Amino acid sequence: AGMFLRLLSDVRWRAANPKWRGATCSCRSTSSTAEPHPVALPAQAQVVICGGGIMGTSVAYHLSKMGWKDIVLLEQGRLAAGTTRFCAGIVSMARPVSIELKMADYSNKLYQQLEQETGVNTGYMKTGSISLAQTQDRLISLKRIASSLKVMGIPCDIITPKQVAQLHPLINIHDLVGAMYVPEDALVSSANVSLALATAASRNGVQIHERTSVSHVSVQKGRVAAVETDRGQIQCQYFVNCAGQWAYELGHSVEEPVNIPLHACEHFYLLTHPLKEPLASNLPTVVDPDGRIYIRNWQGGILSGGFEKNPKPLFTEGRNQLEIHNLQEDWDHFEPLLSSLLRRMPELEALQIMQLVNCPESFTPDMRCIMGESPAVRGYFVLAGMNSAGISYGGGAGKYLAEWMVNGYPTENVWPLDLKRFGSLQSSRTFLRHRVMEVMPLMCDLKVPRWDFQTGRQLRTSPLYDRLDAQGARWMEKHGFERVKYFVPPGKDLLDLDQSKTFYKPDWFDIVGSEVKCCKEAVCVIDMSSFTKFEISSTGDQALESLQYLFSNDLDVPVGHVVHTGMLNEKGGYENDCSIARLSKRSFFMISPTDQQVHCWAWLKKHLPEDSGLTMEDVTWKYTALNLIGPRAVDVLSELSYAPMTAEHFPSLFCKEMSVGYANGIRVMSITHTGEPGFVLYIPIEYALHVYNEVMNMGQKYGIRNAGYYALRSLRIEKFFAFWGQDLDAFTTPMECGREFQVKLDKGLPFVGQAALLEQKQQGVYKRFTMFILEDHDADTDLWPWWGEPIFRNGRYAGRTTSSAYSYTLERHVCLGFVQHFHQETGEQLVVTTDFINQGDYEIDIAGQRFQAKAKLYPFSSLFTQQRRRKDEVELSGYQRE
Repeated sequence: AGMFLRLLSDVRWRAANPKWRGATCSCRSTSSTAEPHPVALPAQAQVVICGGGIMGTSVAYHLSKMGWKDIVLLEQGRLAAGTTRFCAGIVSMARPVSIELKMADYSNKLYQQLEQETGVNTGYMKTGSISLAQTQDRLISLKRIASSLKVMGIPCDIITPKQVAQLHPLINIHDLVGAMYVPEDALVSSANVSLALATAASRNGVQIHERTSVSHVSVQKGRVAAVETDRGQIQCQYFVNCAGQWAYELGHSVEEPVNIPLHACEHFYLLTHPLKEPLASNLPTVVDPDGRIYIRNWQGGILSGGFEKNPKPLFTEGRNQLEIHNLQEDWDHFEPLLSSLLRRMPELEALQIMQLVNCPESFTPDMRCIMGESPAVRGYFVLAGMNSAGISYGGGAGKYLAEWMVNGYPTENVWPLDLKRFGSLQSSRTFLRHRVMEVMPLMCDLKVPRWDFQTGRQLRTSPLYDRLDAQGARWMEKHGFERVKYFVPPGKDLLDLDQSKTFYKPDWFDIVGSEVKCCKEAVCVIDMSSFTKFEISSTGDQALESLQYLFSNDLDVPVGHVVHTGMLNEKGGYENDCSIARLSKRSFFMISPTDQQVHCWAWLKKHLPEDSGLTMEDVTWKYTALNLIGPRAVDVLSELSYAPMTAEHFPSLFCKEMSVGYANGIRVMSITHTGEPGFVLYIPIEYALHVYNEVMNMGQKYGIRNAGYYALRSLRIEKFFAFWGQDLDAFTTPMECGREFQVKLDKGLPFVGQAALLEQKQQGVYKRFTMFILEDHDADTDLWPWWGEPIFRNGRYAGRTTSSAYSYTLERHVCLGFVQHFHQETGEQLVVTTDFINQGDYEIDIAGQRFQAKAKLYPFSSLFTQQRRRKDEVELSGYQRE
């Protein structure tokens, strides 16, 4: 305690002595590759990159490696003088999102050989890292990450507190329950890595100009045309915005603004003088998420920073500075992190603080970085918003963006990072300021499955929001749209449910179970207004011809029919999975997932012919969608519309405009997205409340109730329905997930992805979508599967789960995922056959514990599911009834 007080008095003395604030960070470095005297800018180039930090130099490096040489990199100050200069230099592969893990793994390997390639000292040192757990829940989250790292071939161990002490003798271990050790993690000097990348790019022909700022990007016919700078204009075909915290403002300096939702926050770390016995340079980096801090060796002393609970957002009103000069030291603000550091390393009695560094870091609304092409301007690419992991992602992110520019798409599915996952609604400055104040503390908070952001909510809502809320709705948000998770029945302890943060059985289990039961036996209503809805029409046959080319199923169906189809890319992968109703000979109504609103619009705009007779309208906001699920949905609707709704009058996958109650013009579709019987009503928004009230009143005698998306998830997963964005992505084809019936290879017209699908049909597939029923898993006491769990076949890694839910019908957990076939010696991928799937013994790894699973390539028949199977019963034969 005495030492702590002494240190704090030392701190307060510094705060009172302004000359301390002028100390400069010793990791400053000067540019080695850019010209000493300003050279005139070229009049034109293929690519202009704005930003000379780790991101801009990585993109330049990778583009030049891929053979693009006509590149100009512009930096408004000096190279690596922004956030990159102050970055803590920790390269960590312990990432929960698999694409981020792959980026960090690639970065680590790249930095390892960069010094040899360029001759620039990058300060690369393989130290390993130790992530500490103070609670059992934290240890579970580390075990889940460890499972992912191991199957990707990255060495990783869950270790005991005693082993922590052996690896790092200065760490206080008395409050730890365990830790994760990743021996391959490393330290680098981030500014020097950036300079090394710039040096290599420069040798490959990239021109680098410092002290040149971009003021405007000109657009012609929806494409990048030129870049205006304070030293003249450069005509170009591609522009890459790697401007870090300035990326938002730069995005707005285009005629058609490019929305890049990020916001800067102050980020603090302290530097100390070397200890009396200087720390070994290969001492592992320590991450203590429960204490909100990280600690690394720095020139024999300590560099320690963290993510405080009350962050300080910066430059909300867009104050632009050229280079980041060390912002104000704020010792009072840093005090909680300092206390945390001293609890973790109490032996730092001789600690002499050199300075507190304060530099801006950019954060995004969902804590994942932003990359990709703008939906508004072709040829305008973005790579920014690293959420303080810039050095870990730098290499991999630059590589993926370069592949995207050169080949049209990266070699991995980067949808979780794609700029198009955001709409314009996420770019309000007020929203961003409030959200980053929540995001920064979340960097350390324990994230259990299905957690939700609290800020920036109630932004897009259904007209029924208040009605549903009053009935106990609990909400989650998707693409800014509020959606119901489940309804808390009257009399339940609401507070208890809002705290349901666990890796085990959640306390909404019985509530969702009763909603599912009602869907199976009576009728439920789910508000699904968030789905993306487009109308495409034409004066002649243009709409049909264009859609036939863009979709794999045959859309030349009789008016009133609904077609389930994929919108594929050249490789046959799903860019979108949607339902299309033919409203008339020349107009179509397209229903897509919620998060497709920006992506699908951009894809269609890019591929539809420029024809004045062809129109496309986003009508998402014009219709409220009510999903009536269950065997009694027919009765409710026929009574409300005075029209027969039975199968012979209203077959499945059918769409008809009807009157419901007093309201007319309601599009009724016999489809529920779950495999259960029922209808979706697309209701013009002004009638929504009336129709909802009518449905609920009429449905009372049939036992109607409200339900939410958790019930929907359970229903669709037990019926083996894949959802885009979870199970399907741009690297998944219909052939790989049992959807050949939705592809009409012989429709007589070519369509995008056709060649790839024909090839797969002949040669077989390399992964197969499979359903797993967990056998020896106890839903009450065992950890639950969520998604991303490794799948093992005969003891060997064979893929990952993509989604999972508890099936209340089977009384088991069901996981969906892809099985791959790797050659035992070479590891190369082999064709996956039906026999290969059926002849394996499977296990699902949940946080290091493996559970036996039964694999199926088709859902259970309804006959089979009528049996109430108990875990201890022998399986009944399919012919017995209860």
